[in-house]
Amino acid sequence: MNASSSFSLLTATLLLAACAGKPVPEWQSEAKDAMGRASTAYLKGENRVEQQEFTLARDEVSRTGKIDLLARLELTRCAARVASLVLEDCNGFDALARDTSAAEQAYADYLAGRVRAEQIRLLPEPQRTVAGAGSETAAARAMQSIADPFSRLVAAGVLFRSNRATPDVLQAAIDTASAQGWRRSLLAWLNVQALRAEQVGDGEEAQRIRRRMALVENKEDRKVTP
Repeated sequence: MNASSSFSLLTATLLLAACAGKPVPEWQSEAKDAMGRASTAYLKGENRVEQQEFTLARDEVSRTGKIDLLARLELTRCAARVASLVLEDCNGFDALARDTSAAEQAYADYLAGRVRAEQIRLLPEPQRTVAGAGSETAAARAMQSIADPFSRLVAAGVLFRSNRATPDVLQAAIDTASAQGWRRSLLAWLNVQALRAEQVGDGEEAQRIRRRMALVENKEDRKVTP
């Protein structure tokens, strides 16, 4: 599955015309594809490409004057950061928040790890299941059951942000990022796993993880053949 098919909060709205059997306006397909490329670039650590593609997606949506769609672009961008454990404020969304619906606000609170019980029903179904889980074990299972890799990794990031990430969540996030080749996300999750190994005194495991990180960063030791 490619990343452009992974962002349900955005594409559910952008593809309404297609679902209704109507021709899709060019701006919709351009925005969806550009946002997919932007998110993939971010997860891989390609900042320049991410900025270029996000700017293209935003320009396409801006031409419609639809604030809710702009807000969803910003939320999708912030979701990629949560998936990579870049846990900062979603400033792009915050600037638009007063003109968005309760659903967009619920998703923003979900990404921030502070979704309220009454907001859970407004979330897309995979996120709803994770947010509504009553225990860390149930939340981990709900996260692991999400079919879409991007949504699964975002859910893992939300659990981490809300201090509910079990070792199973960390491993599932690592496996997901690794399978997709998402370098930035993989390094972030491996680093957390290494730090936790160090905290429990398992230096050998921490070193093994950091050797893997060096490989991902392409910094492994190489012998130069004369």
